[in-house]
Amino acid sequence: MMRTLLSLVLAIVTCVSGCAQPAQEVTFEDKIGQMLMVGFRGTEVDEKSPIVADIREGNIGGVILFDYDVPTDSPLRNIQSAEQVKKLNHQLQNVSSTPLFIAVDQEGGNVARLKTKFGFPKTVTAEYLGSLNNADSTRFYARYQSELLNKLGFNLNFAPVVDLNTNPKNPIIGKLERSFSADPDVVTKHARIVVDEHLNSGIIPVLKHFPGHGSAWNDSHKGIADVTETWEPVELKPYQNLIASDSIPAVMTAHVFNAKLDSTYPATLSKPVLSGVLRDSLNFGGIIFSDDMQMNAIRSQYGLQTALKQGINAGLDVLVFANNSIFEEDIAQRAISIINRLVENGEIPKERIEESYKRIMEVKRKM
Repeated sequence: MMRTLLSLVLAIVTCVSGCAQPAQEVTFEDKIGQMLMVGFRGTEVDEKSPIVADIREGNIGGVILFDYDVPTDSPLRNIQSAEQVKKLNHQLQNVSSTPLFIAVDQEGGNVARLKTKFGFPKTVTAEYLGSLNNADSTRFYARYQSELLNKLGFNLNFAPVVDLNTNPKNPIIGKLERSFSADPDVVTKHARIVVDEHLNSGIIPVLKHFPGHGSAWNDSHKGIADVTETWEPVELKPYQNLIASDSIPAVMTAHVFNAKLDSTYPATLSKPVLSGVLRDSLNFGGIIFSDDMQMNAIRSQYGLQTALKQGINAGLDVLVFANNSIFEEDIAQRAISIINRLVENGEIPKERIEESYKRIMEVKRKM
């Protein structure tokens, strides 16, 4: 089945550049759908599952799995065991006419959706590996983890974290030991190993959180994190080093506000940050993923229409709606409708959608 799907996506990608008889008509709304990644509830899916309708009717480009449902404070979400996850991922991929990004946050240590209570092996934190500073140790854990993701049917991991540990008391980075080090060269060294092992296993790695969340004093899940007085340009160095290797397929944004880079919008919605710094200055040509658009840093400050308009115009390629801060079953349909209307009204250039679609399909073609 995957071979059939891959053949289809290859045909679609080929026709993006122009061909007389496309293998399958791709509507403009289909292209918008590819720009969405959505979280959902359920350890299995069937024809009646809302996420199946989003995939089939909305042509959404990806899904993200969690081990815990935050809105209901329940351990029942998407992950219960290895066999169950493998079956779920197969079901999801099988209902899509275009290969799905099936994503997870599996950094290791305190941020690991594949936990020991579900029968998965224990993992270690990035801080532990950075303090060891042993390339073989990092390669061992990165290889095992990426091979496991591949066996389970995942193809995208929101890792590695390349934030610098400049504020060890940072509640969302430093305190959770998610950063390899405060030294950008140490971060680069270990992140490169993680990236290489993921790519070798057929897993798309996503560097995060651009342009740097390590110096923040607060958690962007709860509100805007202002790093204007704490952020330093050295936090860009791991991105600069890794992007220069031309092997980075994707980067995730941070919901941080930095008046030195943009006096109006946080990084996720900032054209100077995403198009200016990441695209133009660092010459990044891959996919830009948003961090969760339902986190309070975005949701409490901007309406959905403003966030979609500003984010896409800023340069986002994939908008992530994890559905795990709040749960909105119809978020995919609403987002597609709003984006389509914004394009029709001339508030988002049609070319912006075409650019993102082309980047997404190019990565899927290589997947």
